[in-house]
Amino acid sequence: MPKLYLLLGGNLGDRAAYLQQARERIAAQVGAIVRSSHLYQTAAWGNTDQPAFLNQVLEVQAEVTPEQVLLTINQIEQDLGRVRLEHWGTRVIDIDILFYDDLVLQSQRLTIPHPQLHLRRFTLLPLAEIAPKLLHPVLGKSIEALLEICPDELEVRVYEEGKQNALNSE
Repeated sequence: MPKLYLLLGGNLGDRAAYLQQARERIAAQVGAIVRSSHLYQTAAWGNTDQPAFLNQVLEVQAEVTPEQVLLTINQIEQDLGRVRLEHWGTRVIDIDILFYDDLVLQSQRLTIPHPQLHLRRFTLLPLAEIAPKLLHPVLGKSIEALLEICPDELEVRVYEEGKQNALNSE
């Protein structure tokens, strides 16, 4: 079965609970979760005037095609209450397809691998935790190599629930 890598994130409400609900639905509707990173907290990327995000990367044994994955994760986002008002805006849940095996796909609705993953520390750090040697099929570099040269300087750290966190108060 194809290896699918997904990035989950959110910065509204009970962030950890939304990620848990998304994981449960992904396991039921997309495929078995093989590995998952820790939860990571980071300041918002793009539109920075918003609450901190929690992010997590999952490796999933995909039981559906990339197009079906997209439809399913969009439905999961909608079911969990995501409202798309602005680009890079606040959200209860966001699910991005990072990789689908070594597939390179560019269509009107879907680009795989994710076109900006190599520019985002909040994506690369959790991905490097579970798949450091994974090769980017377009850039030809491993995830750990991409992390070393990533231009994003936002702080990304393992989230420890219940502990006061400087990013949490931003």
